[in-house]
Parts: sequence; C-alpha cells; structure tokens
Amino acid sequence: MTVERITRAAAALADEVGIEKVTISALARGFGVKDASFYSHVKNLQEIRTSVAILASGEMNDSIATAIAGRSGGEALTAFADAYRDYALTYPGRYAATRLRLDPAKIEGTTVFARGVELTYAVMRYYDLDEPDLTDAVRLRRSTFHGYISIEATGGFRHPRRVDDSWQKTVAALHLLLEQWPRTERPAS
Repeated sequence: MTVERITRAAAALADEVGIEKVTISALARGFGVKDASFYSHVKNLQEIRTSVAILASGEMNDSIATAIAGRSGGEALTAFADAYRDYALTYPGRYAATRLRLDPAKIEGTTVFARGVELTYAVMRYYDLDEPDLTDAVRLRRSTFHGYISIEATGGFRHPRRVDDSWQKTVAALHLLLEQWPRTERPAS
C-alpha cells in the first residue's frame, strides 16, 4: 500500500460514489485492511481528498493541454471546453475533487494548479483583455462550463433538444461574447 495506490483507489471510488462518500473505512475495505492500517500511510481523510484533487487537476490539465495545442481563438476555446466537459462527465468524482477548497499549506510547492491557470490564460490571450476584464471573463468562462456540466450531470436538461447541440451553441456564444467584451474604461492619466 502506497500513497499513490491509495490516491488512485480514492479517485476511482470517488467516480463511483462521489468524493463526499470517500472515507477511510471504504478505502480500507477496498484494500482488505483495517482502518488503522491506513494511518501509517496517510495522515487523514483530508490528505486523501487533497491528493485526489491534485491527481485530478493534473489529469484534466493534460487533457486540456493536448486539446488546445496549436489552436487559438474560438477553436482553442471549443477544444478547452470539450476537454473540460469530457473529463468532468467521465470522472465525476475526480472533477468534484478539483472543486474542493484546499488548505494552501497542503498544496504548497504543487505546480498543477498554476498549470491550470496557465492553460486558461493561454486560451484567453486571444481575446486581448486587460484587468479587471480578464478576471471577469475567466470567471464567466469557469461558471459557464461548471454550471452547464453540473446541470447536465444531474439530468437537469429535460428538453428533447440534444444536450451536445446546446453545449456547442453555448461555447460558440461565449466565444462571441469574449470577442465583444465590454471593456472597462481606463482613467485618463
């Protein structure tokens, strides 16, 4: 039993039952050991969830990086969106782990989250936004993707229109909005 094996088992369990139902007891049962055996490998459940969040963020980043390579503008935004959505729907528990609030001290020295920001800004660079517009646009992009995926994952879209068609329209509309972003006026110097 290693921390890596425990993390991968926790990630797989999260995809089956949800990150909130990953417990030391459930993991111990999966390894055929007593709960106490786990504590010689991990400090606590929060450490396991943090490890799953780091693993999942790295996997998601790799998927997005591959998708956006060599693309820009609407094509890059679409590739980013599709990779993001595919990961979230394929690995729902891991995706939920990427949304957890993590203790900054526990992720210090980890580069995976900075890479996620870099990938986001690589796509957003096309839109040539300055602060504070860039932050506002990134927040819109994130909330659009996460909101859509969250509703889709819970079966919230009941209209007969294909969900994939609506997704494509949503991403295309987001691209148009980003191209026409209402720029914040700069004070005259």
